Amino acid sequence: MKVVAIMGSYRKGKTIDTLVDRAIEGVRSVDSAAEIEKITLIDRHIEYCRNCGVCRHDNPEKSIARCAIEDDMQEILPIMREADAYIFGVPIFEGTVNALTKTFLERICWTLARPGRWPVKGCPEPRTSGRKRAIAILSSGIIVPLLRMFCDDATKLIKSTIGDSLNAKLVGALYAGGVEKVGIDRYLDRAQRLGGKLAC
Repeated sequence: MKVVAIMGSYRKGKTIDTLVDRAIEGVRSVDSAAEIEKITLIDRHIEYCRNCGVCRHDNPEKSIARCAIEDDMQEILPIMREADAYIFGVPIFEGTVNALTKTFLERICWTLARPGRWPVKGCPEPRTSGRKRAIAILSSGIIVPLLRMFCDDATKLIKSTIGDSLNAKLVGALYAGGVEKVGIDRYLDRAQRLGGKLAC
């Protein structure tokens, strides 16, 4: 199994980075032969989508549509395409994914999707027919899990984008809330179990 872990936090070694690493441990505890690649977005040169339409209008039979922007996404897109499963680690900013992760999600939308017919003609559908799996790990410094419903549009966005672009089903999510007050220790085992669930 090939797993790609997307670490979308601006800060290395902090909450999201640590929980993603624990999820990776969980994958390895179930599948020791898993090939795992961790992509730390802050280390990559990823430009904003320009809405030029080149990818959306490219040949729908291609596995990866052409992107007019020459940056690190040219290397990342084949990795995403070839993976069987994904780990998304994202801090929540203003109730949704941070800008770094949003930029990444926008760039995989039409490069790995093509115009489909459902629910409205022209909406994105995956270029791949192979069904994949994903988990999401999210953190909020202030908002506790009990109040997650008021501060988590991120999970919905990730679920929608990976379904449309990667043909991936979100099989589990961890919301690490209130970490500024309670820390992350209580979430470590949960992240590891979630990684194990991904590998099952």
